[in-house]
Amino acid sequence: MALGDSMASRFSQSPVLLLPNHLADDCAASSSSVAAAAAYEDTDFASQRRDSESGTVTATTSTSASYGGNAAATSLAYLPQTVVLCELRHEAFEAAVPVGPSESGLVSKWRPKDRMKTGCVALVLCLNISVDPPDVIKISPCARMECWIDPFSMAPQKALESIGKNLSSQYERWQPKARYKYQLDPTVDEVKKLCTSCRRYAKSERVLFHYNGHGVPKPTANGEIWVFNKSYTQYIPLPISDLDSWLKTPSIYVFDCSAAGLIVNSFIELHEWSASNSSGSTRDCILLAACESHETLPQSAEFPADVFTSCLTTPIKMALRWFCTRSLLRGSLDYSLIDQIPGRPNDRKTLLGELNWIFTAVTDTIAWNVLSHDLFQRLFRQDLLVASLFRNFLLAERIMRSANCSPVSHPNLPPTHQHHMDAWDMAAELCLSQLPSLVGNPNAEFQPSTFFSEQLTAFEVWLDHGSEHKKPPEQLPIVLQVLLSQSHRFRALVLLGRFLDMGPWAVDLALSVGIFPYVLKLLQTTTPELRQILVFIWTKILALDKSCQVDLVKDGGHNYFIKFLDSIEAYPEQRAMAAFVLAVIVDGHRRGQEACIEAGLIHVCLEHLQSTSSPNDSQTEPLLLQWLCLCLGKLWEDFTEAQTMGLLHGATIVFAPLLSEPQPEVRASAVFALGTLLNVGFDSCRGVVGDGECDDDDKFRAEVSIVKSLLSVASDGSPLVRAEVAAALARFAFGHNKHLKSIAAAYWKPQTNSFLNSIPSLANIKDSIGGYPTQNQHMPRGSIVSSQIGPLRVGNDNSSVVRDGRGSSSSPLAGSGIMHGSPLSDDSSHHSDSGILNDGFSNGVVNHGSQKPLDNALYSQCVHAMCTLAKDPSPRIANLGRRVLSIIGIEQVVAKPFKSTGEATGLARSSSWFDMNGGHSPLTFRTPPVSPPRLNYLSGIRRVCSLEFRPHLMNSPDSGLADPLLGSGGATGTSDRSFLPQSIIYNWSCGHFSKPLLMAGDDSEAIIAGREEREKFALEHITKCQHSAVSRLTNPIAKWDTRGTQTVLMQPFSPVVIAADENERIRIWNHEEATLLNSFDNHDFPDKGISKLCLMNELDDSLLLAASSDGNIRIWKDYTLKGKQKLVTAFSSIHGHKPGVRSVNAVVDWQQQSGYLYASGEISSIMAWDLDKEQLVNPIPSSSDCSISALAASQVHGGQLAAGFVDGSVRLYDIRTPEMLICGLRPHTQRVEKVVGIGFQPGLDPGKIVSASQAGDIQFLDIRNHSSAYLTIEAHRGSLTALAVHRHAPIIASGSAKQLIKVFSLEGDQLGTIRYYPTLMAQKIGSVSCLNFHPYQVLLAAGAADACAASQVHGGQLAAGFVDGSVRLYDIRTPEMYASPAYLWITATYTESRKGGGDWLSTWTRPRKDC
Repeated sequence: MALGDSMASRFSQSPVLLLPNHLADDCAASSSSVAAAAAYEDTDFASQRRDSESGTVTATTSTSASYGGNAAATSLAYLPQTVVLCELRHEAFEAAVPVGPSESGLVSKWRPKDRMKTGCVALVLCLNISVDPPDVIKISPCARMECWIDPFSMAPQKALESIGKNLSSQYERWQPKARYKYQLDPTVDEVKKLCTSCRRYAKSERVLFHYNGHGVPKPTANGEIWVFNKSYTQYIPLPISDLDSWLKTPSIYVFDCSAAGLIVNSFIELHEWSASNSSGSTRDCILLAACESHETLPQSAEFPADVFTSCLTTPIKMALRWFCTRSLLRGSLDYSLIDQIPGRPNDRKTLLGELNWIFTAVTDTIAWNVLSHDLFQRLFRQDLLVASLFRNFLLAERIMRSANCSPVSHPNLPPTHQHHMDAWDMAAELCLSQLPSLVGNPNAEFQPSTFFSEQLTAFEVWLDHGSEHKKPPEQLPIVLQVLLSQSHRFRALVLLGRFLDMGPWAVDLALSVGIFPYVLKLLQTTTPELRQILVFIWTKILALDKSCQVDLVKDGGHNYFIKFLDSIEAYPEQRAMAAFVLAVIVDGHRRGQEACIEAGLIHVCLEHLQSTSSPNDSQTEPLLLQWLCLCLGKLWEDFTEAQTMGLLHGATIVFAPLLSEPQPEVRASAVFALGTLLNVGFDSCRGVVGDGECDDDDKFRAEVSIVKSLLSVASDGSPLVRAEVAAALARFAFGHNKHLKSIAAAYWKPQTNSFLNSIPSLANIKDSIGGYPTQNQHMPRGSIVSSQIGPLRVGNDNSSVVRDGRGSSSSPLAGSGIMHGSPLSDDSSHHSDSGILNDGFSNGVVNHGSQKPLDNALYSQCVHAMCTLAKDPSPRIANLGRRVLSIIGIEQVVAKPFKSTGEATGLARSSSWFDMNGGHSPLTFRTPPVSPPRLNYLSGIRRVCSLEFRPHLMNSPDSGLADPLLGSGGATGTSDRSFLPQSIIYNWSCGHFSKPLLMAGDDSEAIIAGREEREKFALEHITKCQHSAVSRLTNPIAKWDTRGTQTVLMQPFSPVVIAADENERIRIWNHEEATLLNSFDNHDFPDKGISKLCLMNELDDSLLLAASSDGNIRIWKDYTLKGKQKLVTAFSSIHGHKPGVRSVNAVVDWQQQSGYLYASGEISSIMAWDLDKEQLVNPIPSSSDCSISALAASQVHGGQLAAGFVDGSVRLYDIRTPEMLICGLRPHTQRVEKVVGIGFQPGLDPGKIVSASQAGDIQFLDIRNHSSAYLTIEAHRGSLTALAVHRHAPIIASGSAKQLIKVFSLEGDQLGTIRYYPTLMAQKIGSVSCLNFHPYQVLLAAGAADACAASQVHGGQLAAGFVDGSVRLYDIRTPEMYASPAYLWITATYTESRKGGGDWLSTWTRPRKDC
């Protein structure tokens, strides 16, 4: 809650926000110092406010004497800072399909498909020293060096052999493990023998063929190179096709000769021709050539004769020699010193090693920035020798282009010789400047280059300003190289972590550049300062790609994270990351599970769960608790050995207190861990750990403990938790299918009431494990099902074999082990009472051995929990709940929603129907006769009489389920668990680490600015309301006709009215533009309408809370966008009701300051829900035998609420006090009827209440005067139906069934009456059903039902003469407060056809002048 951090305590004593009065000059010009009380007293509100005796809160402050007595009155208006339901888990929970880390690598396929190495190198040198080829005219002086040897400095044959050995040693520097062979001035047969032997030795590895043709003519246009005959009297052509056929693939060719481009062209044509004539894969052939087809090699003495070969094999020496001729050092540096550079190429602490390191970083960076991803992976990451040659090829291109010669490659590379990242020159110059002193003094200390630190700085600058939509950082390959240096490693890792935190795209780039093997190797280091950043980096990698788990286990990397997790000095958030990494390592990876068990992960996690969950631990971090649970859950998921070890370590006792943690994510993760601890079928741990270590009694006790823990949170306020409970109960039902099915069948078997009462009651579930009270404490024995679940169909548990096979042949699912009596079966009606599987199976579920049955009471509680989940207000949870019921053979039958309050007619009744009408539409339970399958439904979904089975949408994306075994060819049920509901908490939680963790969201400033603007608007209008003198009513500014309006609400900061009708259809209008913004159903099967609409977070992005009469709460976001509304969360706010009561008649109210939702009805307590924690707080005892009929929470004092009862009594509560009940009054004494409306009077006084009775009297109460009300208004005679109290203005409104709305001041003066439509015929309004004031303006919305309307039923559809309600909006300010006559009367008529479609017809007129 970013906006709630300023609150020191959510329940501190009436915190207020001191804000200036923006209308001080207008409203208090004649005032000196004014001290106002915390309550409005019995005086004229517009002229005077006296000090309150209580003195608890001051509404205005006076100025000090230093201001010369001129007081500037300021208002103290309370603006709640609490923001709820805005966490990650509330982002479209219903529609989202959580996806965990990818199992098959990234979309970019960063991991090379095939690692390859060059196994053999064939060197062919055709030099023919002292004999120039006929087509070459050499200049003088001319380039003579070959492999840094002057061939004319010794005998030709000796020179040839020396050159061959030198070339071989130069290549060995890049690939020491390859086999090297060379032929000097060979014949065709010798070349053939060399190539075939190399291919035979290399097998499937790559072969390198190097050709130096400086002593033979240029290649021919036909694609032939030249060799010699045996007597060296002739040049013999060697076709490229022959060479290709001998070396085969994969291969790489280096051609160092003039016009080498001709060979490349011939190779390309050859391969294209081969590809067109064969369906085989393309040949893996790489070519490097010294020059284009029309070019001749450089002959300048500045270069060696084999300048191309020198660049490829000795790049540092070649680069420095070339650079020296162009550097400022050329006059002072002795070139011979280049050959004396101290150090080794692979020692980065020496001069030669640093030069090589910088060269590698620069060339890698250039290649990564100019090549495509696939080409970079192929050339620079697949083969070490190929990568080295292509790095050096970039140098060759730069050097040879300076001599007007262009090297060629295949695949072709873009030009890189002028790339701006070529920072080699500066680094080379800095190193060469130290060379004389280092050579002259062996003890001189080498000063490292600043190259890498400067590049890291450039990378850091990019991190400060870059983003996904900008060009990627060019320095990323350099950062990879810096990881090799201890001096720069820590800074590089920190910057790399910042980069990875920018999103999955950044992780993808880092992996594609080759970061993975480096960070994997770093796990072998023991440097303490690197641990935290390495854990963070691995968190980011594994959040995107699960496939790395194999590499981590193979290299023992899991031990690194277990040690980090066990280190107390690390921050809890960092240890949570280590737990996440370990969870990914063991996720579905048996080798990872085994390795982590051997390393003691179970003991580490359980130990820290016990320590962090203790109340004395100050380092408790919800994220750590969450991931410790998830890590354990994944560790023993479907792994019997780990489950057994968990039970032996007392895991069930450790998880129990976590089920009452305030964070829903922690509770859901604990449920997940408990659920996975249940082995499906619980087929035991025999022979796993050791004899006697896990006996049946221990296993039985553990299972009972797990199930009781799950039942304690089955009605949790968070859908995230309930989804995990459903998945866990499904695992339990899978193993205990037979016992659960028999219990369920007994409940709904048509028997006498005495039999029902003999069944173990589902009520009075007593469990001390969870943090929730008994949920069904008022349920009679055997009646719990009727009020909690919809109609169900139960299959009998007979295990006789199907007669004549028709049971299995009639359903495509029978062979897959899908259960009889479930929504997946479709037996013929002739066999509706017989099972489809034999004794070894029950409902298609394999019974693993003979489990020890739990007692029937616990099974009953499980069945009740499953039924409750099947009726969950969250569609996703209800889907999961129905899946769980289907496992035990119960199928829910959903009646079409009748849009009538009368008894439905036309339903066939037979002796098998068992009426369980629990306050819903007439519902039935039966084993019904079966009609033919309906083609428009999924298999197994059938229609019975006028009821229909609801399609279960087996593959719906929001179900959170794995695909069922639809139509599989299995002949038995087997133990395949793929159709079980799958947990979502793990995949959902992984998304946290994919998001940026180190930086705040970019939209935070916009959110704060929007809130400040709304606060300013609210303060200005609060002041107007407080200082307004309401004298009379004005005409309505808008009117809509709807059907049976039950509740209405106005948005505070936009001209929007929200109304809900008896069918729970919510409509949102813009009353200024006379347009319908949106219209949607609160849920698919409405019962008795919506009892309350509330706005949550009204100063921020507001949410719409819709409370149904049955106590179900649904909260919506984006509700004003047509068709874009999203369900944020949903839960049942009332658990259990009084005996003999058929309907809950819920009353609820929302308190923004405390973040509490209060709900009551036909129960003996008030349920207080903390919506920040999505958790039930201890219920408030109502202290009365009567039910609560009206409820109001103070919007000024968090924790205070008032309740009105059906016996006319009123009670005030404060949940911050130990006794909770503050006082109780009986103001309505003349006629004892229920309280229909109650509210706190405007202002900051917590003790002044307005209460309205159905008898028609309105009582003004002050809790400091317990004797009686200080003011009574006889508003209506026996017909009061609605009451509204303005939040800030001194007015109230009441409505009656006798078609009247009256508006009063707080002094009891009647300000006006609304009786008629403002039409020509002056038709009366209907019976008033609801009233609501605008929170910051003097506007009143009223909902009414036309008295002349009637209701009828025609074939299940509502005809045109139904109860047709209306919504009206009134402005009850004085005429001078607005001057514009532009308000419109809007009439919107909804026309509904019998087919269910409908249209809105809107008309508007301007007010008459005489209004």
